[in-house]
Amino acid sequence: MAILDKHAILEKNVTLLAIFAFLVVTIGGIVQIAPLFWLENTIEDVEGMRPYSPLELTGRDIYVREGCYVCHSQMIRPMRDEVERYGHYSLAAESKYDHPFQWGSKRTGPDLARVGGRYSDEWHVDHLRNPQSVVPESVMPKYGFLENRMIEPEHIEDLLGTHRLVGVPYTEEMIENAKADFNVQVDPFGDTDGLLARYPNAQVRNFDGQPGISEADALIAYLQMLGTLVDFSTFTPVANR
Repeated sequence: MAILDKHAILEKNVTLLAIFAFLVVTIGGIVQIAPLFWLENTIEDVEGMRPYSPLELTGRDIYVREGCYVCHSQMIRPMRDEVERYGHYSLAAESKYDHPFQWGSKRTGPDLARVGGRYSDEWHVDHLRNPQSVVPESVMPKYGFLENRMIEPEHIEDLLGTHRLVGVPYTEEMIENAKADFNVQVDPFGDTDGLLARYPNAQVRNFDGQPGISEADALIAYLQMLGTLVDFSTFTPVANR
């Protein structure tokens, strides 16, 4: 009872409560953060990971703008039911170029961390136009208007440059060729050698099947890339020391 009586003093004194709350949060923060300074790395490098191509990055911005993250997480937890449904659990390295990352726990719709290549481009087009046509129980709104919004890479160099400021390793060559890479990724008959050298395994095709480059092209390019960069058949976790 004596301890409870002393605790009542904190409950009645705002200043003391603030001081002790600050001490508790500080100690907890130190316990979690301090060990990171003695690790050789906090994010394990994984072969295959690369920055987003200009078109994929534009598609990711559309994904965030439209609030897709509100209903779809991009984080597969290391639990049997999640791994069996979605695939290999998510690695920190898969989100190291994301600003902000798309991890989360809210799933009105399925997790999208491994959605790349799971469905055809045509399926994605139909899904955006009328989600219920392919998933009858879906509560997702229609996004067919993205096909009618044509986009130009007017500010794509600035976009890549901004991401470089926060640590994404876009090179001068990548920034200088951003517009060309943006345009050629939807042109299967274009000169894609430079694009593929800068962004290995970038998928090249007309994603929405319509003339020109639309927001649907960019969004589908982004979705079709998710979870495809790491070859998990050859991946072996390396313990931090």
